[in-house]
Amino acid sequence: MTINFVTEKVNLRVNGRVATIEINRPETLNAMDTDVLKGLVCKLKEISETDEIDIVVLTGKGKAFSSGGDIKTMLSNRDERNFFPVMDCISELIMTLYSLPKLTISAVSGAAAGLGFSMALATDYIIADKTSKLAMNFVGIGLIPDGGAHFFLEKRLGETRAKQVIWDGKMLSADEAFELGLIQEVAEGDLQQALEARINDWLSRPTQAMIKTKKIMAEKNRPQLLKVLELEKYGQQKMRETIDHHEGIRAFIEKRKPIFIGK
Repeated sequence: MTINFVTEKVNLRVNGRVATIEINRPETLNAMDTDVLKGLVCKLKEISETDEIDIVVLTGKGKAFSSGGDIKTMLSNRDERNFFPVMDCISELIMTLYSLPKLTISAVSGAAAGLGFSMALATDYIIADKTSKLAMNFVGIGLIPDGGAHFFLEKRLGETRAKQVIWDGKMLSADEAFELGLIQEVAEGDLQQALEARINDWLSRPTQAMIKTKKIMAEKNRPQLLKVLELEKYGQQKMRETIDHHEGIRAFIEKRKPIFIGK
């Protein structure tokens, strides 16, 4: 079975037992605005109800996986009444993706930054092109990670190293991310070939047993992830009010290094 479903900002392709969801905003390096968030949730929920699909691949069109949340949307929408609904969209996306009763893979080329990296961490397996860059870089604009990143980073790295990655906010090469334990594989050659090899390997296994293990762990961890998403939502609201955040945004627009004062 091959199905192609294309919307303005999110594409869905189904080929046999594999679905590929592609963020389709290459002109913004696949930055995620509300339409993208809702489109991703919609496609994931459709897939969750399809018994024929066992594997879901997340990717981005063009030169990047996802550069994260859409900064322009953030700047044009300073009305705090609209902030919580956006954060709720992010939480719904992450919970839907993490709990999806399918095996999930993030195929990363180019940048996976901020919320884009958080989303990748919510999948079961991250395979990255050797030239890709990954960053939990919220701190550069005076914010904290969201999209459940505190949960996922602690699970993968432990508390001490997770805090260091968050506080450093550095852009990591694929090899550096692999060495830290943030991703599972670096494609030595063509990313698509490496992805197909991983998919074919999984398809040769008892995928329903693999999915059952995933569901047990997701159900066990669900309360903690929900709590982290809630803490991130209210924590991010506080950070948006800080002088440092406003300075970080100005510096980003002006393409200069920010001068933070700790307030």
